[in-house]
Amino acid sequence: MVPCGAVLWRRLLRKRWVLGLVFGLSLVYFITSTFKQEERMVRDRNLLQVQEHEQPILWKVKFSPGNSSQLSNQCRNSVQGKLLITDELGYICERKDLLVNGCCDVHVPSTKLFSCESCLPNGCCSIYEYCVSCCLQPSKQHLLERFLNRAAIAFQNLFMAVEDHFELCLAKCRTSSQSVQHENTYRDPIAKYCYGEYPPELLPV
Repeated sequence: MVPCGAVLWRRLLRKRWVLGLVFGLSLVYFITSTFKQEERMVRDRNLLQVQEHEQPILWKVKFSPGNSSQLSNQCRNSVQGKLLITDELGYICERKDLLVNGCCDVHVPSTKLFSCESCLPNGCCSIYEYCVSCCLQPSKQHLLERFLNRAAIAFQNLFMAVEDHFELCLAKCRTSSQSVQHENTYRDPIAKYCYGEYPPELLPV
């Protein structure tokens, strides 16, 4: 036996005014959602335009030498390299020559300062640690400042987080969307770590 509630519900759904009411409410919900989404898009677009044209991005990057870690005889370094490590002073060394304070042992002959080995004139390198070491050269400061001044809004969140020259070089040398084409192929599969102002040239399709 069919419950009375189910029978009443079926009869109610057969009435035209009920169907009209359901349709009307659905239409109102759809129109309201569409307007709210359009409003959000316009607001976001206006916000980006204001940031881009009226308010210059206030970068926090410090290029002045001598930070607290150097004063305490400790070094930050590039950490993840299996064979090579670059410390914040610009020295690159083999991982086995890294001192307990995080600095490269400068007395080892293979340790190099501001080395651009494996790097091309366009600022792209085949080895990440050499990219960071080369980027840390004091002469690269103006190049990095020019890049920051032209950095797209899309990269603002990434580079606004860095505090100094070393952190900027770590972030800049990491591969990103600037290093690839078609989202899955490196622009330059050999020199894919770049500190330069511009990404590598696109490979011919």
